Amino acid sequence: MLARIILKRKGKLDGESPFWISFSDLMSALMTLFLVVMAVTLVAVTKNVTAEEEAKILREGAIRNVMEKIKKASSEKKVEVNESTYQINLGEIVRFESGKYEIQPDAAKFLRDYIPVLLNAKATPEGEKWMRRVVVEGFTDQDGTYLYNLGLSLDRSQSVVCALFAKPAADERPLSNAQLDQIQDLFLVGGYSFNSVRQDKAASRRVELKIDFWGLDDKKPENLSNGTRKEYGAC
Repeated sequence: MLARIILKRKGKLDGESPFWISFSDLMSALMTLFLVVMAVTLVAVTKNVTAEEEAKILREGAIRNVMEKIKKASSEKKVEVNESTYQINLGEIVRFESGKYEIQPDAAKFLRDYIPVLLNAKATPEGEKWMRRVVVEGFTDQDGTYLYNLGLSLDRSQSVVCALFAKPAADERPLSNAQLDQIQDLFLVGGYSFNSVRQDKAASRRVELKIDFWGLDDKKPENLSNGTRKEYGAC
């Protein structure tokens, strides 16, 4: 009698086992999840960078528009404006004698006529948002000591602001109380001694104006006056 031969199938290869298939799927899912998370993170970072760049561009454009308005109105009054440094050269009319800080009557009249140019720029939506202050910068020549000239340069700056609050001449249009309130809020005085002299001593004894703008991260202070105003006083 012939022997009965039974062939037994071999088990599945290890690589085909359900366990390894499940583990491979898990690794693929984790890799996919990692890529999704990375993609979302990159998109979020890109959006933040884009938002910051856009805010910076909008600010620079607004400031440029404000300075263009100031320059255009200033040119009609023969005042030189540097749109890059935000500085305003008041010219020869606002110059001082050696060791003196008094504003001459014609210079005071000129200042009261010119300053509304800056107040009007401040009153625009872009100016209201970005113009922080107007710094009156006084300068001296090199005669005298540093500290003496520092005090003199500050006195010259203050005399400019005092001229704005002084009684106007009979033939000029006075600044309104609203404009004087703006000056009180907006103007700040500073002195540079002889740290920025010109070749000509007379040209060094001058006063310039500089526009200061808010930065993107600057926090504007709250109005603490509660609608009340200090008296202007007198110099």
